[in-house]
Amino acid sequence: MLKEFREFIMRGNVLDLAVGVIIGGAFTAVVGSLTKNLINPILALFVGKTNLDGLTFTILSAQFKIGAFLNDVINFLIVAFVVFLIVKAVNRILPKKQAEEEAAEPSTEEQLLTEIRDLLKEK
Repeated sequence: MLKEFREFIMRGNVLDLAVGVIIGGAFTAVVGSLTKNLINPILALFVGKTNLDGLTFTILSAQFKIGAFLNDVINFLIVAFVVFLIVKAVNRILPKKQAEEEAAEPSTEEQLLTEIRDLLKEK
């Protein structure tokens, strides 16, 4: 059981996922800082407040923190845009590699079909 678990952990996908989670956590901190220190001051020019967390409105006794929500939306959009750019860059690279690999060596099925075709041509 421990051997199977070790093999599972050492597989490339699991390690890639772990690295992605760690980098994602660090990237979230960078995006939070970007929003707090650069984007919020720009928005303050229009809204009048540097800290959007202070933007609230109250209906009856319920307080709605619209500023905190806006910060989270901005953070999400930045992260989503960066992930989009990364996926787009990877997709440009990967199809070329896959096409080269496929062209280099035919699959077992293709080899068998080629043999069948050649045998049919001989008859």
